[in-house]
Amino acid sequence: MQIVARQSTLFNLRENLMESPKSHLAVSELNFSLFQRPLHPELFTIYARRHVKTERYEATIWATGGSHVVSLSEGDIHLTELISTPGQLLPKRGLIERFQFRGQRSHKCTLSRGLSYMTDFQVEKMSPNLYRQSHYDLERFAKNRGMFIPFPDLAISGLEPFSYIDFEARRDELHIHAFHAFPDQVTIIKTQSLFDLH
Repeated sequence: MQIVARQSTLFNLRENLMESPKSHLAVSELNFSLFQRPLHPELFTIYARRHVKTERYEATIWATGGSHVVSLSEGDIHLTELISTPGQLLPKRGLIERFQFRGQRSHKCTLSRGLSYMTDFQVEKMSPNLYRQSHYDLERFAKNRGMFIPFPDLAISGLEPFSYIDFEARRDELHIHAFHAFPDQVTIIKTQSLFDLH
């Protein structure tokens, strides 16, 4: 199995026109969506990206500022998960599911030709000390794997918003673990997804 991973930053993608993520939204206003199609990168501000290729599939992983987009393709089969802000312009075509982040939730679906998908997420309210420790731990993990994107200019009371996205690519599976942190609510959204081609 060959896996190719590439990381680039928004400075390479948008000629240094970096926009700050919206950090003062209520977590419960964010949407989790699943599309049976790829989505165009021009719809998003991309802070970091990875590209993965195995014998069975190709995938792109974008960190989009307090959110993410993951797209997997096998031939003409496509599946995309994303977290988006309210009012973000997204297509209606290909939308399978959309729901908001409230508490803990699981979702499963099976598409044509054996592609199945499942995700679990939870919204965790924490103390400032635990938030800081999570920030420290995930930043340290990112030295070996995954993408860690901090937004120090948006810090509140010494707490920074950040995103950490990790993945494990196998021949027939893609595992995604994402953490998106919102200091004004001292809250982290944790998502865990599996794209399965067995």
